[in-house]
Amino acid sequence: MLKLFFVLWCLIGIVPMTHAQDWQAAQGDIVRLETDAPQGVVNIRAFDIDWPVKRLSDSRIVAWVGVGIKTKPATYPIVMSLDLADGRHFLRTDQLVVAKGNFRISRITVKKKHANFNPKSLARIRSDQRALGRTYNMPVDANPDVQIDFMPVEGPITTPLGAQRYINGQPRSPHTGVDIAAPEGTPAKTPLAGKVLLTESMFLTGNSVVIGHGNGLYSVFVHLSEILVKEGQWLATGEVFAKVGQTGRATGPHLHWSLRFHKKRVDPLSLLRK
Repeated sequence: MLKLFFVLWCLIGIVPMTHAQDWQAAQGDIVRLETDAPQGVVNIRAFDIDWPVKRLSDSRIVAWVGVGIKTKPATYPIVMSLDLADGRHFLRTDQLVVAKGNFRISRITVKKKHANFNPKSLARIRSDQRALGRTYNMPVDANPDVQIDFMPVEGPITTPLGAQRYINGQPRSPHTGVDIAAPEGTPAKTPLAGKVLLTESMFLTGNSVVIGHGNGLYSVFVHLSEILVKEGQWLATGEVFAKVGQTGRATGPHLHWSLRFHKKRVDPLSLLRK
């Protein structure tokens, strides 16, 4: 069916936006879209964002679309456009069906200063959040890929993305990343090449590192015992950048890894190559 659409494109020059395929996702997923596409400039647009596209062959491309954990379950359009060298322009509209995420409950007990904040602590937390937010606007040269083959550390996932947090019995915001349990001092390796955009000790997250991977993709690693890199440094895939710890608001040694994809909070595990 997909090949038929592209044949029609070539025959009549332009095709109105027509439903071609349904893609399935849950809140927090990164959706991998692999489909036929003749040689030309391909653009994939969803949620009013242009998403990264990689050509696999003369006739096939792959793209990645991030579905934030707060995206409302519904059906959304994905507009695929193709510009050929001879000036012809083609469109196709697919549908992305987003289901509710299966998020669990997470309960932790921490020191009072990390649960009930005085004005000074609140000001520090807000300053930390602004510093993190600024990194998500920093441009980074794009990597050719948006998938990974290994985790930054080996260990069980103790808290997944989106878990409803209860801290000292009080409901708080959903968990923004994944927690990977590992012994203190375990080397953490970047799962995808990128530029170090921030290295800072923060009130809640302790020693924190932000790495920009290009294509609107940013990794945030926190609770580190030691940071081994500097801001502005370029890291190759698999390079050690820090050590696992329990700084900030943490009940035990682990690596918290959160991911922003065009500012959407998504599950880092969605990046693992199938």
